[in-house]
Amino acid sequence: MAAAYSEEIRKQVKSQLDGGITIVVLGASGDLAKKKTFPALFGLYRNGFFPPKTHIVGYARSKMTLNEYHKRVRQYIKVPDAFNAVINEFLALTTYVQGQYDEAESYQKLNAYIENIEKETKIVKKNRLFYMALPPSVFISVAQGLKKNVYSADAINRIVVEKPFGMDLATSRHLGKKLGTEFSENEIYRIDHYLGKEMVKNIMTVRFANVIFGSIWNAQNIENIQITFKEPFGTEGRGGYFDEFGIIRDVIQNHLFQVLSLLAMERPISMDSEAIRDEKVKVLRCIPPIDIKDVLLGQYVRSPDGTKPGYLEDETLKNKESVTPTFATLVAWINNERWEGVPFILKAGKALNESKVEVRIQFKNVAGQLFKNVSRNELVIRVQPNEAVYMKFNNKLPGLSYQTVISELDLSYNRRYSDLHIPDAYEALILDVLRGDHSHFVRDDELDYAWTIFTPILHEIDASKIKPVEYKYGSRGPAQLDEFVSKYGFRRHKEEYVWPVEKL
Repeated sequence: MAAAYSEEIRKQVKSQLDGGITIVVLGASGDLAKKKTFPALFGLYRNGFFPPKTHIVGYARSKMTLNEYHKRVRQYIKVPDAFNAVINEFLALTTYVQGQYDEAESYQKLNAYIENIEKETKIVKKNRLFYMALPPSVFISVAQGLKKNVYSADAINRIVVEKPFGMDLATSRHLGKKLGTEFSENEIYRIDHYLGKEMVKNIMTVRFANVIFGSIWNAQNIENIQITFKEPFGTEGRGGYFDEFGIIRDVIQNHLFQVLSLLAMERPISMDSEAIRDEKVKVLRCIPPIDIKDVLLGQYVRSPDGTKPGYLEDETLKNKESVTPTFATLVAWINNERWEGVPFILKAGKALNESKVEVRIQFKNVAGQLFKNVSRNELVIRVQPNEAVYMKFNNKLPGLSYQTVISELDLSYNRRYSDLHIPDAYEALILDVLRGDHSHFVRDDELDYAWTIFTPILHEIDASKIKPVEYKYGSRGPAQLDEFVSKYGFRRHKEEYVWPVEKL
């Protein structure tokens, strides 16, 4: 079934693109392109999703030969040696053009190069995809250069923009206005790679394809919802970059809030991309700005054994008195009939005890006194690592006693779907761009409402220079965390419980 579905998508892409597309990766010498964009493009090529007349053009300021460029691309494609022939085929599709980001002549040279490719390959229906793997400081100048010099009036043009989409509401609107002047909303794909993750895409299926969840997905049954992002490493030489943004801008305002909107939105009228994004916008409009009383900020210090430096010890961090948070827990409230009074607890941090992204939906206590002190039911959606959906429920301990214990209904993907490959998020999203599907991309008004929710609290944090509480590198976070989340009704299980079972 999976193979048949993949073949259907291959045919759809090739039909829509009429056999050919030119993909321009701007910022081709940068880390994002090397680590994410090119491996994703290779994955699509390896699995046969490119039409026959596909060409990939790398564009950057760095001067290098084609051979040097291919070596850079090759070192980040991590596949067994058996795929060397396929990699060579892929590299044969990729060429390089050196140029500036603020120079008309460079873009004109790029356009002439693309036109020559289209002429030589005899592409009838032109398709041009511009992937901006670039820092936000050059977004506007690059978009203007592309539109004036490389945009083809007789082609279908698409432009992919990486986050961050601004620093606050004003800068986001400025960026949106400038981009909107050059490209139509239908041509713009604002990529948030979390929307391409398998388990984030699965949220709609879990909610709307299972009647058992549809009837309990509301404030009458749910006590709280936690969305957690944990990284086991610190800024590690990226302190200069991270200090501009902080954990809220870097992770929560975009990645975690996209997950929240999928969890909380109403059922769309169809699977059409605009129908889905309409519902996401509707629920965002029901969320008031985050209040400072609903926020806990932290910043990591050196690990207990002294082997891992604290944030302020990062050599790339210029401001050694920085109060930029590397950890944040904040609570959002949704003022509508379905979610009134249910806290959405969003937690994100660096230098923590594990790598994990998950959604934890905790249900209300069991009514009555038949079973005392039983744990709450929880539905957990593990986004990464080891994708899974499992339901924590109470079960009788086998044997002569009537003691209740926590158990689980477990759908672990590495067991149930061991024969299926889960594509990288970027691979899935670039395929959506090729298909012209906006479902998993951020629309302009959606971005606007998200920034409306976060801008006041971000400005308050920036202006007040709120000092975050310290937590040790490798810990669960600030010592105040458990007390903070308990204020919003989250209850940790008293009984010792470990998932998955293999770790017991």
